[in-house]
Amino acid sequence: MFGEIDHIGVAVEDLDESIALYRDHLGMREQHRETVEEFGVEAALLEIGGSHVELLMPTQPDSGVAKFLERKGPGMHHVAYRTDDIQAVLERMRATGMRLIDDEPRTGIQDSRVAFVHPKSTGGVLTEIVQPAGRH
Repeated sequence: MFGEIDHIGVAVEDLDESIALYRDHLGMREQHRETVEEFGVEAALLEIGGSHVELLMPTQPDSGVAKFLERKGPGMHHVAYRTDDIQAVLERMRATGMRLIDDEPRTGIQDSRVAFVHPKSTGGVLTEIVQPAGRH
């Protein structure tokens, strides 16, 4: 079902400051940065081993990340798992009664296909399913 952890999402208030922290103090390399309009965020991917830390700064006050920051402040936002077949994963999750936030995949960073699973179905952890571009 899942190949590996794709990334850990971290909600931040200042993207440049956070990139500097992860780069200068934690030794991670910035691999990619883009604005993802559909989610109302500016995102940066920093490499760590075969995975990434995804820093997320809201660009819209009503985005999910903006609401998260309002409620909880900066910190871990979600865990993302990589798959080669997001549609099959979503069908399996629906069949087992899991509560999905996204019934159909949306476009995420780097043209990936993504869908979120409600934390009430995953032990309190917001979970993202990611099918990287080129695998769909």
